[in-house]
Amino acid sequence: MQNRYLDERTARDIDTRITKILNDLDNPEPPLRLEHVRELLKLDFGFYSSSNTGAIAETIHRLKVAGKQVISRPSLLIDAIKKWQLKALWVPDRKRILLDSELPPAKQRWGEAHEIGHSVLPWHDAVMHGDMKRTLSLACEEQVESEANFAAGRLLFLQDAFVEHVRSSPLTFESVKSLSKVFGNTITSTLWRAVESTDIAAFGMVSQHPKHEMSSEPLRYFVRSKKFCDLFPGVSAMQVFKVLQTFCFGNRGPIGKSDICFVDLSGTEHVFFVEAFFNSHETLTLGVYRRTKVSSFPQGGKTHYS
Repeated sequence: MQNRYLDERTARDIDTRITKILNDLDNPEPPLRLEHVRELLKLDFGFYSSSNTGAIAETIHRLKVAGKQVISRPSLLIDAIKKWQLKALWVPDRKRILLDSELPPAKQRWGEAHEIGHSVLPWHDAVMHGDMKRTLSLACEEQVESEANFAAGRLLFLQDAFVEHVRSSPLTFESVKSLSKVFGNTITSTLWRAVESTDIAAFGMVSQHPKHEMSSEPLRYFVRSKKFCDLFPGVSAMQVFKVLQTFCFGNRGPIGKSDICFVDLSGTEHVFFVEAFFNSHETLTLGVYRRTKVSSFPQGGKTHYS
């Protein structure tokens, strides 16, 4: 899945809502405490088990106000959880966020923030009900999820406080790990936001280990900075993955780094420094622009690069 950027008007509208939340919380220092956000917004919170239909039904059964069922057809919610393997839910009727109890703790924070994102965007309420297959097109669903992701990112990373950190020093995998600790978020989500926050050409990728036997879905996410999108629209996640296969080794931690080249829209080659890290589950890759690849032909006819 490639990241997508919202139009300026939508992004500005969402950002205004996040600014109000942070202002009402007296502009906290990182890491943001989501329980404070829930308290401010008067959001309910709970867990369900995606592997236990009975537990899901019981959770839905308890979602009542004054003894009245708030979801007219609970089976729709159960079907959606199972069909789409949902890990988090926003139930507008009850202002309730539900997380899958089987979601790893490290990922629960992003799941919760994502659902908070849905909760603060009033136009999302209309698409959070009923049979999504009939009422929500794929394009609309992608737009809704992108908006919730944008809201979650701007909330968890405290808007421009994170952007200033990213742009004040060279973007490296070490800086991403450091910012992950400062803001209290996973390395994966920090990598994503760092790439989208930088003002240079850069990309991030989450994939299987490049040396392992190819799975049916080897690539999870391919995140590109705005400048990378503008200059290198033809570069694909699979293209990057195939290059990783040429220099990545090892089974945990840093598994490879190298300069690699991509061609821009004008046909000019440019050098990127690429680092890959395997956390025993997935490979996180960061590519950062270095320079234009300049060829010359000195004595002997050999090519060198500067």
